[in-house]
Amino acid sequence: MDGFDKKDREREEIYSKAVRAGKRTYFFDVKATRKNDYYITITESKKRYDEDGHYHYEKHKVFLYKEDFDKFADGLEEIISYIKENQPVQEHVAEEKDSVSEAIPTEEYTNVEFEDLTE
Repeated sequence: MDGFDKKDREREEIYSKAVRAGKRTYFFDVKATRKNDYYITITESKKRYDEDGHYHYEKHKVFLYKEDFDKFADGLEEIISYIKENQPVQEHVAEEKDSVSEAIPTEEYTNVEFEDLTE
């Protein structure tokens, strides 16, 4: 990248939190602009397999700037509350998850660390 070196990249990374949720991992990263204004990146990462069995990580990223934090948080809270109040509880989802985990021996799972995703 023109004008963007490793020193700039290290300077902008402030704090990170990874959240594993089923087949997805969400990364919440606090970064800083060159003027030291903080912002958030939210990255969804999913492991995908090609037809030949090789895998790659599909990533989707959202940038959230501090002037939008309150509106974003209000909207997210409202939509989550709506779903919790209006979505019927689905017991069979938990049952399906249990039956899948019983069918596959746990030694076949691979523990993927954050560092693995950057290679």
